[in-house]
Amino acid sequence: MAKQMYDTPMLDQLESGPWPSFVTGLKRLATTEGKHDQDMMVDLLGQLEHSYKTRKGYWKGGTVGVMGYGGGIIPRFSEVAAMFPESKEFHTLRIQPPAGMHYDTKIMREFCDIWEEHGSGLVAFHGQSGDIMFQGATTDNVQPAFDAFNKIGFDLGGAGPAVRTGMSCVGAARCEQSCANEQKVLRSLVNNFLDDMHRPALPYKFKFKVSGCPNDCMNAIERADMAVIGTWRDDMKVDQDAVKSFVADKGRKYVVDNVVSRCPTQALSLNDDDSLDVDNRSCVRCMHCINVMTEALSVGDDKGVTILMGGKRTLKIGDLMGTVVVPFMKLDTDEDYERIVEIAEEAIDFFAENALEHERTGEMIERIGLVNFLEGIGLEVDPNMVSEPRQSSYIRMDDWDEEAQKWNDRKAEAAAG
Repeated sequence: MAKQMYDTPMLDQLESGPWPSFVTGLKRLATTEGKHDQDMMVDLLGQLEHSYKTRKGYWKGGTVGVMGYGGGIIPRFSEVAAMFPESKEFHTLRIQPPAGMHYDTKIMREFCDIWEEHGSGLVAFHGQSGDIMFQGATTDNVQPAFDAFNKIGFDLGGAGPAVRTGMSCVGAARCEQSCANEQKVLRSLVNNFLDDMHRPALPYKFKFKVSGCPNDCMNAIERADMAVIGTWRDDMKVDQDAVKSFVADKGRKYVVDNVVSRCPTQALSLNDDDSLDVDNRSCVRCMHCINVMTEALSVGDDKGVTILMGGKRTLKIGDLMGTVVVPFMKLDTDEDYERIVEIAEEAIDFFAENALEHERTGEMIERIGLVNFLEGIGLEVDPNMVSEPRQSSYIRMDDWDEEAQKWNDRKAEAAAG
């Protein structure tokens, strides 16, 4: 017979709003009989209510793992185990998702069956690192749960000071804006760095994220130490008939207010005949106009990726956006994908040797300087690395074209030599 539920007046308030509450899900697991650990969920709710009352968290870490791995398990031991003994151990298994997060119903059912048998039944799709979070297992059940997940083809993700589980958007499978094979990029990186995920050996975490277009649905630019973003370098494609149909449907005022005037570089203009002119030289690929006028506007044909380094959330010096290190790179051959892996290897090796303890890649770059970082990973300085050339007082624009041509000539000479 299951334990009696605790009174949870403070948690109950979280169910009173207009949006679904996680508390409802926890209560459902605590009150529904099944193979999952129902008593664990009852005591979890009790401990959570206690934390809300005292305004203090009571989870501490420790060491829990599976044979042959150094990471992938998030240990959580309760400091109030005497009060809530059934939730004294509430460990989380991080399981790597498929690239693009594609599942079928058979796999989902198998996930649920495994976690009902070995854990609390609480599952989160997905954590900040992209993993499937199987939350709530005792120390004794961690190894059997992993063995069961591994048997159906799934592996633990990264945890601690390691290469973390990568993420990619659904990409070309469902999105017409995709400019790259996101899944292949991600699988190439994950397959190469699997040991670095399982055995933490870095100063701090290192994340890969791959988005197929500049919409960046994975938020890679602000969350990943290495972001690979699909893009194009020729002109945006414009279907003028579709533009005119859109204007006829929405009206000129709507198009001017919601498309033309919202272009950050004023690269768009609506003509008297309701056709659209695009100054492609000024386009910064913000994707807004394409998102609004999807049938009329689309990405170009000369597709590839941009690589950025150093994005992260708040830590030592606040949030950082990724810095461009490779402005454009084609992905036409297997060698191109190998080159992405090589850049990642150089970056991680340099990070391992030069970063301070508990320092992310972006913070290291800020400390040592971008030029030193680029030299360390074997990449040349490029004018496209200037984040805001129009606003930078160190960039002269009057002779921009001439200097750009000199740079292009130097690159051509180096390639020929």
